[in-house]
Amino acid sequence: MQASFRIISASVPDGCRAFPFGCDISLSLSVEGTDCQKIWAYIGDDSGVIIAREAGFYNTETGFFAGIALNSGSVSGRDGLFFCHFEFTDKTGKRYYTAFAADETCYVSDRFVNELQFTVFKEIYRDPEWLSGGAVYQIFPDRFAKGGADCRREGLKYDGDWENGIPEYPVKGKKFLNNTHFGGTLWGAAERLGYLASLGVNCVYFNPLFEAASNHKYDTGDYLKVDRTFGGDEALAYFIKKAHSLGIAVVLDGVFNHVGDNSIYFNKYAKYPVIGAYQSKDSEYFNWFDFYDYPDGYAAWWGIKTLPRTVRCRSYRDFITGVVIPKYMAMGVDGWRLDVVDELESDFVDEIAAAVKKCKPDAILIGEVWEDASNKTSYGERKRYFRGAQLDSVMNYPLRNAVIDFVSGNGNKMFVDTVNALYAHYPVSKQKFLLNFLGSHDTERITTVLGGDSVPDAPNEVLASRRLSPERREEAKELLVSAYTLLAAMPGVPCIYYGDEIAMEGYHDPFNRRPFPEEGFNDPFSRRFAAINALRRKYKDCFTLPYFKCSPVGKNAVAITRGDGKRRLTVFAVFGEEYAVFEPDGDYFDIVAGKPFCGGKVAKNSVLLLISEEQNDR
Repeated sequence: MQASFRIISASVPDGCRAFPFGCDISLSLSVEGTDCQKIWAYIGDDSGVIIAREAGFYNTETGFFAGIALNSGSVSGRDGLFFCHFEFTDKTGKRYYTAFAADETCYVSDRFVNELQFTVFKEIYRDPEWLSGGAVYQIFPDRFAKGGADCRREGLKYDGDWENGIPEYPVKGKKFLNNTHFGGTLWGAAERLGYLASLGVNCVYFNPLFEAASNHKYDTGDYLKVDRTFGGDEALAYFIKKAHSLGIAVVLDGVFNHVGDNSIYFNKYAKYPVIGAYQSKDSEYFNWFDFYDYPDGYAAWWGIKTLPRTVRCRSYRDFITGVVIPKYMAMGVDGWRLDVVDELESDFVDEIAAAVKKCKPDAILIGEVWEDASNKTSYGERKRYFRGAQLDSVMNYPLRNAVIDFVSGNGNKMFVDTVNALYAHYPVSKQKFLLNFLGSHDTERITTVLGGDSVPDAPNEVLASRRLSPERREEAKELLVSAYTLLAAMPGVPCIYYGDEIAMEGYHDPFNRRPFPEEGFNDPFSRRFAAINALRRKYKDCFTLPYFKCSPVGKNAVAITRGDGKRRLTVFAVFGEEYAVFEPDGDYFDIVAGKPFCGGKVAKNSVLLLISEEQNDR
């Protein structure tokens, strides 16, 4: 017995279940194989049932159709995450539907199993439209480019072998400080802005720049200083000015959940000329931390004692939102990526968003969220990232995982289920600015992943120097181009982790953080990424279309449609062991190949980006 459950509104594209507050919505259930005697619709949230309403229905020759209409503002009188289902009676008794998150198909059951979610949001901030249709480049500052005067700091270790050096890695039984630097600077990054512009990048996202002892800088030492190993505040100001002259925005990493134990605020090693929280309960920073056995017993991020967690007391919040954020926004920063945003209390995220948007109304605020951000629960709190007063969007980890699974030849099911669920759950305004990526500083290099050389139990001593064979590397590079093409066609903005465009290799952290080779700036392979980004700019109106639907074609291909009623982008992707056949409903132009496509066999491991011939003529 099959059924279809739909939640729709004229205010959003069909298939999306995130609605602006105050719009009209309708819930409907169509069932084949039975009649209906009575039916009820239930809508609730985490606290319980909010609406229980008898629905109208009519029986047909093959089943029945039922539905209710209401206003999104009348569900609870506020924005929120809601869940709904139908219950009905037929001649056999009471029935329920079983809903699937990925689409609106469901099956009738004699027991309650699941509900369909929808979101009601109140958007209060301006969208960062300057990023729409663009591309982002992520830079790990110590490893991208050297340049400028010698910026070395005393007390830090340096590896002088930029081209072949192996990042310091932990060895069992030995203390690991992760403070070996290679000497990358903001001056050097500024010298490479022409390269980034040639890639089609219109935004740079930096890993943390705040002063810190480590090479990764997630252990903040002083929020109010750009680390002098990178060139200090002067170098950042120079980078921003030069980037803006080339139409490139700058986004910083906001690490506001924890600091370093070697910081002006904690000062465990008395390196700073102030009294830190570790040194005295009379420190002005004492209330920023959670001590349970002073001074050595304190809350730390994931229990890592070098990263004491901050508690969001009023003085700490005021410092971040009233001093730190305004300082860098005044320098010209265009937005922030919030590190481990799920560990920040929601009202603190509200305050951060308000501070950022006050400084620059169309600044972007991206959160690090590894799951579906629409229904995320963390530390017992249901997050409300997408209800209008917080994030512009998130890092799209679920998409990364789905693309890798699909491109690796595991079939299309995970990809189809994942993307349809995401784009049903996320408001269209958040879909536009999703940070879509294949690799980051927290993941294995995408070339290594696609090379299929998985060695999960290998010790660091082996991983440090392990590389793909030449044959496997070439295969991985071809897959990488196809994967990036698919990624670039999805709602959101593609983000290139430095070096992925030249197929840098590396296993988990720290081997995914090697220096960018000097010859890499002339590597012709990067032109293939630039070509895809150029298509996104040329056909921006197609790559930013709101309607989205992904359908499986056999077991190893997908057909994706994006459109708005007048324009359409069709994506056909094939990965696995065999080719697939695609017969479009009209005459199309393949914008990647630059020629008409009238249907037929599509080779494995390839992605077609198709627009109608009429659109191409325009």
